[in-house]
Amino acid sequence: MHVVCCIKQVPDTTQVKIDPETNTLVRAGVESIVNPYDLVATEVAVQLVEKYGGKVTVISMGPSQAEAALRECLSLGADEAILLSDRAFAGADTWVTSYTLSRAIVKIAETDPVDIIICGKQAIDGDTAQTGPGLATWLDYNQFTYVAKIMGVENDTIKVRREVEGGSEIITGKFPVLLTVELELTTVRYACLPELVRSLRQEVRVWGARDIDALPERLGLKGSPTSVRQIFAPPVRTGGLVFDMGEDKGKALTDFLDTFFEKEAGLLSTITSEKQE
Repeated sequence: MHVVCCIKQVPDTTQVKIDPETNTLVRAGVESIVNPYDLVATEVAVQLVEKYGGKVTVISMGPSQAEAALRECLSLGADEAILLSDRAFAGADTWVTSYTLSRAIVKIAETDPVDIIICGKQAIDGDTAQTGPGLATWLDYNQFTYVAKIMGVENDTIKVRREVEGGSEIITGKFPVLLTVELELTTVRYACLPELVRSLRQEVRVWGARDIDALPERLGLKGSPTSVRQIFAPPVRTGGLVFDMGEDKGKALTDFLDTFFEKEAGLLSTITSEKQE
């Protein structure tokens, strides 16, 4: 079994910097982490290979600093890592990103067929949840999104439980298949010392646009059909009323009840006025 994980390095901050010219993230000088959903995807891939045999390849598209994210995944047990890094890739939206990743997976599959692709459900910087399904569409793979449990693999068929609105469903599908996974699917292990050492020594292959035979007009900002008109940080939320029980419990309780009933009275007054009208 050959499992490919697509991971992303994301800013580890709630206040990101935005380039006003391109409306894209400014990553220089911003501390980054592996997208938490993608760490779960890597852990799931490693667990599958430990149980059924095979290997795990992790790939990421990004600047050279994204190599650190790939090495973290290697330390969790992934076997190989590939970084897609080229100026031509800069500013890609989810449609172009999924296209670029698909070209890399096609190249990988030329020498080692890919059975399963696992992606995190979404990235915490964009929250679109579009790249995984887009990738499955480019490759014409079966796709199972919002996977909360892998129930088994048998005879080139995988069985999963996925979350849907109002409940869950159990479905099966043939390889090749793409999964997008939820955080609760599994707990990410701590890297052991031998794997940490291996992750630091192992080569991370770097591929550019020419290496994956990607069409120039479908790459980067110029190839992205998405147009971002404005992007900004949401306003800081102010806290609600605080009733301190530390000094005078009786007074705090009285203040709370007065505030509560005052708001209730106001609400009842509004409802009564509306009915009378």
